[in-house]
Amino acid sequence: MTPTSTVPPSQRLRAIQIFTVVILIVAFAATFFILFDEQRRAQVEALLASPIGLVVLFFLALLSNATLILPVPGLALTILAATVANPLAVGIVAGSGQALGEMTGYLAGYSGQELVDNVPRYGRMVDWMRRYGALTIFVLALIPNPIFDLAGVVAGALRMPWWLYLLSAGAGKIIKNVAIAYAASLGIDWLLQLYGK
Repeated sequence: MTPTSTVPPSQRLRAIQIFTVVILIVAFAATFFILFDEQRRAQVEALLASPIGLVVLFFLALLSNATLILPVPGLALTILAATVANPLAVGIVAGSGQALGEMTGYLAGYSGQELVDNVPRYGRMVDWMRRYGALTIFVLALIPNPIFDLAGVVAGALRMPWWLYLLSAGAGKIIKNVAIAYAASLGIDWLLQLYGK
């Protein structure tokens, strides 16, 4: 299924714009609150190791991907959590939270095409999204890269169904996080054995 470009009613667009701005403000504020205080970071690490660690991981992963501009180390949370919890559960929870957090980019694009009109790579991304739609989102979610936010914005601007965007992003992010969690839990010794060193 490829995205289409139907324009929703202006009241609905305005509500989505306001909702997106509120989410971004909360995400930025919470990120600064956690990342720039050593005590709070230590508290987060302790929470990840606690019985509610997976719930904490979900919300931190969501927060780490809700920030469109400021890069937040979401995969670092996966690595940290995988050292104290089941890597499969960590990967699924972190990937799900990250995918839901990526909805801010989608909503930004959905609420107004002018957000992406001046981006040089916009034309190429639009072509990819029109040709391959969900596959583009899946592949970009699967590999760490700096252009996933742009893909989310383009998917929203092209009116890809939100559930298809979320499923595609979720599948890619869950697979990526499960692989990273297992690599972190097995440690560097496993990687060295794998390559026969």
